[in-house]
Amino acid sequence: MTANVVAWILLLVIAAYACGGGVDYGAGFWDLCAGGAARGKRPRWLIDHAMAPVWEVNNVWLIFVLVLMWTGFPEFFQTVFTALWLPLALAAVGMVLRGAGFALRKPTRNLAGRRIYGAAFAVSSLLTPFFLGAVIGGVASGRVAPGTVASAHAWANTTSVMAGLVAVAATAFLGAVFLSVDARRFGATDLIGYFRLRARIAGFALLVVGVIGVTLTDPQAAYVHHGLTHGAGLAALLAAVAALVLTTWLVSGPASGWARYSSVATVALLVAAWGLAQRPYLVPTSLTVQEAAGASEPLHWMLFVTAVALVLIGPALVLLYRLDTRGVLEPLTEEDVAE
Repeated sequence: MTANVVAWILLLVIAAYACGGGVDYGAGFWDLCAGGAARGKRPRWLIDHAMAPVWEVNNVWLIFVLVLMWTGFPEFFQTVFTALWLPLALAAVGMVLRGAGFALRKPTRNLAGRRIYGAAFAVSSLLTPFFLGAVIGGVASGRVAPGTVASAHAWANTTSVMAGLVAVAATAFLGAVFLSVDARRFGATDLIGYFRLRARIAGFALLVVGVIGVTLTDPQAAYVHHGLTHGAGLAALLAAVAALVLTTWLVSGPASGWARYSSVATVALLVAAWGLAQRPYLVPTSLTVQEAAGASEPLHWMLFVTAVALVLIGPALVLLYRLDTRGVLEPLTEEDVAE
């Protein structure tokens, strides 16, 4: 029973990182697509100001995911990090380069240096979610099992590639929706329609890639494919589609602020559909939640730590996100950077 509760908490935290971190990755995606220095100046200005107050805090969710994995499900952690260490390493390098690029681009006065840091930030914002999605696809593909050695066979397959593309499309969708609202918040009226259009394009791309992904699932991923097309997994998937359609309608209307919530619901429901589709397995069809669970005492402590985090850290994160979305937090100005 305890192992199941911790597993659901793990899925919830993955969804939180997919939504919180996904917004930032999506902003980096649109930074990459903004064009040259002159054409992309305004979108990049908005991206810098919108991301600055909260971009680092989303890594809290990733750290929580790792702690839950290695403490609560050590065999699951060993299996994933042994068989899929290469895409995980590439994703980690991308996170480092992305953070460094974003942090150093603004204070750098040399144009060539700003372009280098900007390119590192933008390209890493595309590659990191792709490789993280490929890892999820590798787990869902049925090609990973306890004792599996690292090889391209584990993650360079149809399911992994499609999961990576879904991750990229989902982050682009989140980023565009949030930036369309941020454009109004920062008084950049010329960018509201700019990002609304990109939100609709990214939403359509996410729908198309998702349908193709479910259709072209690797034959070895039959268990997860069945879960996504039947029962609770299908219900969550259909709810995600409904939230996606609702977001594309809200983002262009007078209540566009609500589109942020429905876009987050879209991605969270996609993560839920994946989790529901492969239950009771952590690694279909070779490692169940109960088989992967660690000793009962560490699991009980994990529940205690989660409760403490919920009480101490949860309200702070909610307040931070709330202050940011309401425009109360202000990023550094050019004068602050100069000082």
